Amino acid sequence: MEMRADLLIVGAGMVGSALALALRDSGLEVVLLDGGPLSVKPFAPSSPFDPRVSALSMASQRMLERLGVWAGIVARRASPYAQMKVWDGSGTGHIQFAAGSVHAETLGHIVENRVVQDALLERLHESSIGLLANARLEQMRRSGDDWLLSLSDGRSLRAPVVVAADGANSAVRRLTGTATREWNYLHHAIVASVRCSAPNQGTAWQRFTDDGPLAFLPLLRDGDQQWCSIVWSTTPAQAERLMKLDDPSFCSALGQAFEGRLGEVLHSDPRVCVPLRQRHAKRYVAEGLALIGDAAHTIHPLAGQGVNLGLLDAAVLAEELAAAHQRGERLADVRVLSRYERRRMPHNLALMAAMQGFERLFQDDRLPVRWLRNSGLKWVEQMPEAKALFVRQALGLSGDLPYIARP
Repeated sequence: MEMRADLLIVGAGMVGSALALALRDSGLEVVLLDGGPLSVKPFAPSSPFDPRVSALSMASQRMLERLGVWAGIVARRASPYAQMKVWDGSGTGHIQFAAGSVHAETLGHIVENRVVQDALLERLHESSIGLLANARLEQMRRSGDDWLLSLSDGRSLRAPVVVAADGANSAVRRLTGTATREWNYLHHAIVASVRCSAPNQGTAWQRFTDDGPLAFLPLLRDGDQQWCSIVWSTTPAQAERLMKLDDPSFCSALGQAFEGRLGEVLHSDPRVCVPLRQRHAKRYVAEGLALIGDAAHTIHPLAGQGVNLGLLDAAVLAEELAAAHQRGERLADVRVLSRYERRRMPHNLALMAAMQGFERLFQDDRLPVRWLRNSGLKWVEQMPEAKALFVRQALGLSGDLPYIARP
């Protein structure tokens, strides 16, 4: 049996689900499919933290508010932070950012990915968006003016436009032969939730070590501010050694690497180790095809910006598709889809380049480079205007923002 829609979104993660919700009143028949169950799981506010978290910007918050999702996130668990402190572990340079510098209450919120996902699914189940759970994509080919998708259970789907929102290892990208530029950071990231002896102060902390950046992102559970989500980027050999340590030894090594800024590390939840790789599609669009989120680009987790880029991709694509549909244009036309690419690719590439530049700058152990970065941090720390510009950019108060994410 063959099923037809105006638009198929492959991948019901945070980005694909947000795109589907953004198109719910567009007049298009949208179907969202995913290989998973698409069920909303019960949530207990006192439950352990999920190791995968995102630092949602103010622009992302505005978008989620307008999609009717933010209240569901806050009802579960979200951890606001108003400050960010960054320092060079091999020198004396440091810099501090504060939301108050631009008269904002927060710089963002640290939220578990499963919390965002469940809040999105909650709204999707209340909408008219078609949902296909346990739908594993096996084949995809052109059929006339449409894409024909074959699922592992024998079902077939047909649509003029397909959106790949199926993550870093996108099946859609692979099946359509979409070319990418990729490079290995030669680093792994250890991710875990930890409890410290001192409160996190609603602050995102980041220390640049000789082996890579170490971030402590504030978490809040039942009013307890002693929890943090850590992202420890280090060499593969060091990551393997750290993963083999028992919990007390790992906590001791982590506290030492963090210079004891939050006292002792008392406890660590189970650790996850992820190889770091940067990937960028050479084109985000083709005839009847668009890539968004991690299917189009993956970046270093240095500033937790990955999901924010993906949510803005979804918002811009929804905006362009809805406007083109109202004008009676053919949505599969690559000239129509390229409007999304023109708006998003320069922004994504700029941030990816900045993250890679930071990573390389702080990995370089040569004395002149160490002097330069310490001097640079001290110089920027003394320039409130420059810091305020950075904060405005991080909050999403500037740039080509889609309507749904604007102040």
